[in-house]
Amino acid sequence: MAAAPAPKQIQEPFPISHVAGRYLLFDVDVIAHCRRTHNICGLLVGTIPNLSQQNVFLGIPLELMPEEARVLVDKGAAYLVDDAQAHQKAFAEMTREDRLRYMQEMDKRGEDVTKEQTELAERRKERALEAKGLKREEVEKSVAASTASDDTLHGDDDSLASSGLGFIMKGSSFADSSAPVKPTKTTVTSSPASSVTDSSDLGSSGLGFIMKGSSFSDSWVQIKAPKVDSSAEEVSLFDAAPPSPAPEPAVPVQTSAPKGVAAQKHFVTPTTSYPPLPTPAKDPSVPPPAVPDSYPLFRYLHSKGYYHMPGLRFGCHYNVYPGDPLRYHSHFAATGLGWDQKFDLLDVVGGGRLGTGTKKAYMIGGENPEVDANENESVRAFSVEWAAI
Repeated sequence: MAAAPAPKQIQEPFPISHVAGRYLLFDVDVIAHCRRTHNICGLLVGTIPNLSQQNVFLGIPLELMPEEARVLVDKGAAYLVDDAQAHQKAFAEMTREDRLRYMQEMDKRGEDVTKEQTELAERRKERALEAKGLKREEVEKSVAASTASDDTLHGDDDSLASSGLGFIMKGSSFADSSAPVKPTKTTVTSSPASSVTDSSDLGSSGLGFIMKGSSFSDSWVQIKAPKVDSSAEEVSLFDAAPPSPAPEPAVPVQTSAPKGVAAQKHFVTPTTSYPPLPTPAKDPSVPPPAVPDSYPLFRYLHSKGYYHMPGLRFGCHYNVYPGDPLRYHSHFAATGLGWDQKFDLLDVVGGGRLGTGTKKAYMIGGENPEVDANENESVRAFSVEWAAI
């Protein structure tokens, strides 16, 4: 197995986009850095461009809880950016040459992706042929031979007419009728001056199955054409349409795709605006994220190395994990309260039973405002488990 590539180094502090009251991360490398270094998971809320209708797995951007954004800002690892204001200012200052240069770069990335996908499909095809003991040249020759045989079967119309089957047309009354129709030999005289045949009259007479040029129409039936007024032919409201010019021969297009593999152009969807825009600078006037009363408990558990996920499914504020949620089961269903906030004892009983039933402990905690957080720990937490007595 090939070794995993080394993670990209992220320079701190990095920007957190503040969009409509939500805290978002758009850079995949920054998202991985937050999870690996700062125990910040967040939630993916974006749809995947190639799977826009899926509803199970989501993509970037990553939305952070206000508590997660506040922890990163307080630690000095990140800062907030008003994304709407930053984009309006940066794009107003962006020149046309810079925009064209960035579009050319996106096209180059799409061409690289196309080339990579084409080469991958070619290698996959080669491995499949080797597994079956076949050679590529033999397969291509057999495919060419089958294509030529199909052209021979569908291209020879004269052989059908000579066989006496040319009078059967798909969709005709003869083909659709369940009862067999026995044709009778009939001789109908036709004037030499009349040479126009109305197809609607043929269809109404039940002879729509007779195809012009077939052996049936030539040897058995001679259709009498209706009389056409010669004066109608002389009067014309419109001139004859000019002859269509001969089509020009198609010029072969040179492609870089390997033989036998159809290349499809890929379009790269940028996931971040930096580049082409410069990374916005830190603005000291932007206030830190507003957090609820449960933030002190979140900060306390985060300082102990725990990971957090939203706990709405379990009737709490946070699901607390001892490690990455992809590897560990949560240990606590935590609810943060104010130090003097009253709560119902029935909520503690229900939380304890729910936590025990889902293999976790129910935790409540809060911060004592009279204790200096710089000298002593100001947060106290209690876990509750339901035990059969």
